Amino acid sequence: MNDAPVLFSVMDGVARITLNRPEAGNAVDLPMARALVEAAIRCQTDEGIRCVVLTGAGRLFCAGGDIGLFQSAGDHVDALLSDLAGTLHMALTRFAHMAKPLLVLVNGPAAGAGLSLAVGGDVVLCARSAHFTAAYGTLGLTPDGGMSWLLPRLVGLRKAQEIILTNRRIKAEEAEAIGMVTRLVDDEALAEEGDRLAAQLAGAAVGTIGAARALLRQSLESSFETQLEREVASITRAGATPECREGLAAYFAKRSPNFKGV
Repeated sequence: MNDAPVLFSVMDGVARITLNRPEAGNAVDLPMARALVEAAIRCQTDEGIRCVVLTGAGRLFCAGGDIGLFQSAGDHVDALLSDLAGTLHMALTRFAHMAKPLLVLVNGPAAGAGLSLAVGGDVVLCARSAHFTAAYGTLGLTPDGGMSWLLPRLVGLRKAQEIILTNRRIKAEEAEAIGMVTRLVDDEALAEEGDRLAAQLAGAAVGTIGAARALLRQSLESSFETQLEREVASITRAGATPECREGLAAYFAKRSPNFKGV
């Protein structure tokens, strides 16, 4: 049995990252955070990777930071949190800026930084048994993992305030209804549906997806006019790419495009 904190594999252009501390609810410790940085760098720089899938091993997706570490840190919890959150954030920054899609398969409950990881994908498939809790307030802590940036953009400020400040558990059905996740999948069908969607994304025009990810990320801090200019620049660059030439050729030939071949 592989006891690495993060499992990483690549097949057919799909990188699969599995949080692998099931006995600890896939709680994030320093070895896991560092392994996520290594995986994120590989995903960002390896041109053979066209889609990234993130999920958890066992019953939980991720229980958040490893609270057991906090006790061992004694009076130096602040230094531990600076190292742990700072390292995790290096991974998240690379996932956010990579020019390929991130698909998250939420296989079970997610809390704390695990909630941030769960909702941070471009597409998030959620098992019906999953639920979400911010969990920071009960420990006297504030959010990390990008939660304070992500949630207001996904569900609105008012709902994000409730989720973070009251620690109310959000069940899978509500998470779908308010936009935290893309859609629900029966637990037993999650892996199969994830494989299908990962293959679809890996076969798409990944360069175009990367550019669209950047536009979406920038849009929330831009004026309408600024975003229009960015769209002009982006679509102009896209029009000069082999992906566009293949897409147009396939359209006029009435065939499916082969973006992997360009």
